[in-house]
Amino acid sequence: MTLQGFFLSSQLKLKNPKINIAIDGYSSSGKSTLAKALAKKLNYLYIDSGAMYRAITWFIIQNNIELNDKHLEKHLKGALIKLFSVDGKLKVSVNDLDISEDIRSMEISNMVSEVAAISCVRTYLVSIQQSYGKDKGVVMDGRDIGSVVFPDAELKFFMNADLATRSKRRLLELQHKGHTNLSETDVLKNLTHRDNIDSTRADSPLVQTSDAIVLDNSTISFDDLLEKAYEMALERIKLAN
Repeated sequence: MTLQGFFLSSQLKLKNPKINIAIDGYSSSGKSTLAKALAKKLNYLYIDSGAMYRAITWFIIQNNIELNDKHLEKHLKGALIKLFSVDGKLKVSVNDLDISEDIRSMEISNMVSEVAAISCVRTYLVSIQQSYGKDKGVVMDGRDIGSVVFPDAELKFFMNADLATRSKRRLLELQHKGHTNLSETDVLKNLTHRDNIDSTRADSPLVQTSDAIVLDNSTISFDDLLEKAYEMALERIKLAN
């Protein structure tokens, strides 16, 4: 940490002000990794909005619900989604069943963007997400956090990385979780498909808001990226006093 960062951090311990931080970006751009680390460094609450959409997707698949079901909104009320922490790791449950590992499968990845494009799904989850930020002190990542969920967030980041880099990262993540039958081509197709849907959907598409700070982490080290985001956060927290 720089001397300026140390000084600002010392001030925060005395005044303990809070802001909301929104991090948006493409799939596998590193936004969740940054959001988790930044929240930990600031002692803020981390919310993975993408995990919530994956949880809804899992619920829809498990219950054989068609995406064009006219009663979909009613079905959603039967999905009680909870985010909780176990040994510092974010967990997700639906109706008290821990599905944290299940939602990271390619089956979910191949369908989640279509589910997230449905207006009643977004309305249902956005209301939950906004409730987390009422008292400030939240770092949330997703696709529409800065534009819809927290449009008044004191600090907004827009994350990106080139497609090849994102594909390699996602493949390594899936292989680490035991999905060894996938190729980089499979992952590349999935990311391209998701990018297209996320950016062109009618309801709350992925956009870079005019007040968002762009962070491209194609080549920068994660430690340098985190330090850069942290010092920006300290500056914004200081201004919020």
